[in-house]
Amino acid sequence: MSRRSENTVPTVRRRGHRLLGCALAAACASVLLAGCGGQDAAAPPPSLPPGQSPAPGGDTSHDGASGGGSGSRAAASMPKSVPERLSIPSLQVSSTLETLGQHTNGTMETPRDPDKAGWYRPGPTPGSRGPAVIAGHVTWNGKPSVFEKLSTMKAGDTIEVARQDGKTAKFTVDRVAQYPKNKFPTVEVYKNLDHAGLRLITCGGRYNEGRHYYPDNVVVFASLTGSA
Repeated sequence: MSRRSENTVPTVRRRGHRLLGCALAAACASVLLAGCGGQDAAAPPPSLPPGQSPAPGGDTSHDGASGGGSGSRAAASMPKSVPERLSIPSLQVSSTLETLGQHTNGTMETPRDPDKAGWYRPGPTPGSRGPAVIAGHVTWNGKPSVFEKLSTMKAGDTIEVARQDGKTAKFTVDRVAQYPKNKFPTVEVYKNLDHAGLRLITCGGRYNEGRHYYPDNVVVFASLTGSA
């Protein structure tokens, strides 16, 4: 696998204060997909412009405000707990989760194993308030990876995340969107939430073999609707 990105990856500059708590950590994930296809490397979505907040004015938002379907059924947020396994019944996906941090240049790490998804540790834990982020490869050296069929998910599909505390956070998909990488809506994807949300992210679009490049990102928006 070639781990280099074709383009210069934006960095996230550290400030002397916390900006909108977990939302800022999630916003850092806007650079997460530098290699979501393994050798089929892809450029990441852009980072936030310098000084711009993930959620203007510090407002919180419900996914339903952007067309989500499960907003009115959102369950109460859960305490923080490290996620261990992701299950997507409609895709027959069951994956233990790697833990993803940030490289020194501000880019997010990607899963080392193409058959596993990874949770972005600086952001919220799945089930706690805010937009938790789980990323995965779509292909790896031309072969299908864990999130190969992510774009086929539909509103109403379920997602489960088993956690270290023995509880399972149950999410319902609000919507699935696909964005060009050069127009990635960072604020829309990573804005503050008034509930526990989940973002599953991978690459998408028509693969360019000459450039080893996917032009888009696929984002699944989901809300916590139960726990067990």
